[in-house]
Amino acid sequence: MTSMFSVLALSLLSLLQSNNPVELLFIGDAMQHMAQITAASRGDGTYDYSQCFALIEDEVRAADYAVVNLEVTLGGKPYSGYPCFSAPDSYARQLRDSGFDLFLTANNHCLDTRDRGLARTIATLDSLGVPHLGTYVNATERARLMPHITTIRGIRFAFINYTYDTNGITVQRDAVVDYIDRDLIARDVKAARDAGAQVIVACMHWGIEYTLVPVQEQRDLADFLVDQGVDLIIGGHPHVVEPMEVRHSDRYNKDVLLVYSLGNFISNMNDPDCRGGAWVKVGVAMMGDKPVIINPRYQLFFCQKPTGSTNYMVIPEPMRDKVTPGQRDAFDRFMTRAHSMAMDKNIGVPQQQ
Repeated sequence: MTSMFSVLALSLLSLLQSNNPVELLFIGDAMQHMAQITAASRGDGTYDYSQCFALIEDEVRAADYAVVNLEVTLGGKPYSGYPCFSAPDSYARQLRDSGFDLFLTANNHCLDTRDRGLARTIATLDSLGVPHLGTYVNATERARLMPHITTIRGIRFAFINYTYDTNGITVQRDAVVDYIDRDLIARDVKAARDAGAQVIVACMHWGIEYTLVPVQEQRDLADFLVDQGVDLIIGGHPHVVEPMEVRHSDRYNKDVLLVYSLGNFISNMNDPDCRGGAWVKVGVAMMGDKPVIINPRYQLFFCQKPTGSTNYMVIPEPMRDKVTPGQRDAFDRFMTRAHSMAMDKNIGVPQQQ
């Protein structure tokens, strides 16, 4: 019996490997506090972010498809940080040039510069040739653009993106924000399936800030998404890394990747648990008409603040030697606490080797 099981397991692995799985990468909240904008300024009205992502670009570009949460508006001047973000257009350009393929825009800051800023963000991303998801200039545009399906090496992926709130700011005219609404989500999932999507990825802006474990509302919504047949659930907003798991769906007889929060990507936050975040990489292959999750894993990184003339820098954990001596204690504290949570709470999602 053991021998037969081993043969079947090896046959399955061989089949999946022959399918050459699509490699996806997800990363968390890309923020721009005023200190970050100041650090990027060249003093002549232009802004340079090339240093920020230089140490992770190879990892991002190595993925077949990389997704980032753009947690700012591109609302134009005057630029501003917290509580109402408006970042330079060159920030989004650098994220694109660093390898990100899809920008998520449904988050609690997407209306920081009101309808005008939402519309300008969309127009700027369009001008940069960057696919984006979660906000729309009007309902007609949403109907035209949804379901959002992209074919990656022969597999049709649908992406959906929703936010719990917009900090009490409401749409004034025609703009559309995809808020978390179970009826809307169910309709979007069905529309994606009807349009031929083979894999559905739900990107959720949810939870409670600075909470290292998901709250019940997140857990309930995750259960709902699994019940809808979603294949990957990727969360953001808490600004800290929360648990990740591979969960089996009995209803659909398949595994689902669930990431409650990837934490911050880049920011000026000071809380020890907010000084970095995680990227998650995962392979997806098709076995017949069923998607299969392969080798999900996480890697932690730290956001180093400027020293001298340097800019903010995202530094992966294996590159600790790149951290300035004055920030190594903060680096170590973030890594220790995030790994401790992951070792205690993660299920089937190990650290990237």
